[in-house]
Formats: sequence, structure tokens, C-alpha cells
Amino acid sequence: MKKILLLIALTLVSCSEKERNCADFKTGTFEFSQEINGKKVTSNFTRTETLQIETFNGKTDTASVRWVNDCEFVLQKLHPKTMNEKKAISMKILFTKDNTYTFDYSFVGDAQKQRGTVTKLK
Repeated sequence: MKKILLLIALTLVSCSEKERNCADFKTGTFEFSQEINGKKVTSNFTRTETLQIETFNGKTDTASVRWVNDCEFVLQKLHPKTMNEKKAISMKILFTKDNTYTFDYSFVGDAQKQRGTVTKLK
């Protein structure tokens, strides 16, 4: 009886496992939408293996990309204008589905994380 319960439990756990095809999202053109002060804002970015170029509110910024593993990377702005922009951002892809991925992000060393979803355009 215990073996049957264990088998059922393992089956349920394996069925709820989320897809995580991070390699599909290492490079490409993407869109990220979020709500800031009750207003939906969107940024677009292109990522190569080592650079991310993002356009937000008509301004373009470039950051270096350093992959920690297949699903985690660190962004560092190349030309920061403020002390806050000098802080590196840790990104962790939690799961993927079709042309989207959901991720957690925070300043490196900061325990407070934010969550977002990105859509791959091409």
C-alpha cells in the first residue's frame, strides 16, 4: 500500500513540473510589460550572448550579460548615469511556456525580488 501511495505522489509531482527551456531565451528580441503607478508600460530589448540593448520611454540603454548557468544571468549597465544604475541586476528564469518566460529579478545581493513575464518576439 505504501508503494502505491508513493507512486501516486511521484506521478502527481512529475505532472506539475513546469517547463524550463531557458536556452530558447538566451538570445533574441523580446518585450516586457509591467504596471508602474497604475499604468502599463512596455520595454523592448534585444539580447545576444553578452549584451542586452533595451528601449524604454524612447531611451536606449545597453547592459552586459553574464550567464551564471542556463537559467540565470546578471545584467550590468555599461553607461550608468546614477548610483542606482551602477547596481547589477540578477535575473532567474523560473519557467517557460511557448514564447514566454517568467522570471524573478533583483539587485545583486538584495533579498527583495520582483517577478515578471517576458515575451519573445523573434
